[in-house]
Amino acid sequence: QVQLVESGGGSVQPGGSLTLSCAASRDIVSFSVMGWYRQAPGKERELVAAMHAGGVKNYADFVRGRFALSRDIAYASLYLQMNSLEPGDTAVYYCSARDGAREYWGQGTQVTVSS
Repeated sequence: QVQLVESGGGSVQPGGSLTLSCAASRDIVSFSVMGWYRQAPGKERELVAAMHAGGVKNYADFVRGRFALSRDIAYASLYLQMNSLEPGDTAVYYCSARDGAREYWGQGTQVTVSS
């Protein structure tokens, strides 16, 4: 069983920045996809950004160049640098990893953007 542990969430004012971290319990290179999703109250979970095998990245349209996805293989970690945060970014952010037919999820970390 793979464990994914998120950290880095918090409360910031509009225009602020946060970096989310996702630490995996094993080597991340073998995952076919790793990414971040988010779920706001009353809304469905949606993809924020994902990194595919080989390092190819894709971002949701609402990111608009504000977020950057990266990974550190040595630390088995995935990161999401979030800049120019808006109130609409308020949500629980989840780390996800796919290994063949299996998909793993972290427990989520709350991000609140409010003045």
